[in-house]
Amino acid sequence: MKRRSTPTKEAVLDLLSRRGKAMSQDAIEREIDIDINRATIYRVLNNFCEDGIVHRIVAEDGKQYFAFCINCGENQIPAHHFHFRCTQCQTIECLKEEVQFSLPVGYAVEGVNCILTGTCIDCS
Repeated sequence: MKRRSTPTKEAVLDLLSRRGKAMSQDAIEREIDIDINRATIYRVLNNFCEDGIVHRIVAEDGKQYFAFCINCGENQIPAHHFHFRCTQCQTIECLKEEVQFSLPVGYAVEGVNCILTGTCIDCS
């Protein structure tokens, strides 16, 4: 479904694309440069997820993060990929390598939510 563009949607998408890492709703609310309420941010993020513009990452503590995922040529990230959460700076980023796995006959994968934790390159 084609959704109309609004200044709110453009601001959220711009912030996610500039950051280049997954962001939680509260981080978006803190960093966005327009007046926007929590419910509107969630509605925009959920619509972006439905439209394949961002994807949702649920961290091991249950907190949701959202990452920009439009195809970008060589930097395209596969649908089934790991995420990395840094225990120092708390950022979550998508890793570009595709997850390889094998399932028993009759199972079909619809989504993957794999999070590795440790120290990122910037904090090492």
